[in-house]
Amino acid sequence: MPWVDEEKCTGCEVCVKKCPVEAISMQDEKAEINMEECIHCGTCHSVCPQEAVRHDGEKVPQDIKANVEQTKRFMQLCAKHLGDAKESDKCLERMIKYYKKEKLIAEKTLGELEQLNNG
Repeated sequence: MPWVDEEKCTGCEVCVKKCPVEAISMQDEKAEINMEECIHCGTCHSVCPQEAVRHDGEKVPQDIKANVEQTKRFMQLCAKHLGDAKESDKCLERMIKYYKKEKLIAEKTLGELEQLNNG
């Protein structure tokens, strides 16, 4: 999914004018993408003269770090509010199950999308 690097965005509004579904607006003189409206067409990537519209693949390491940090925080809170370190371990197991479920959903979604592409 696209995102705007606010440090690179100069507020030129080229992406706002070129977005075919009007999913981009200006907030505090910076482009902002409404992901509910965005159709992932890539137009904003190709028209931005500052290369401020970026692809979410660049954020993978940050997203992983955030997920791990969130899990650690949950583990600490489970131990604190539920009584002991065993609760922290149970929390970790629940988070592992959660991410395995997310992985399964992503894999099955990709499979169905690839069928669309082949069919």
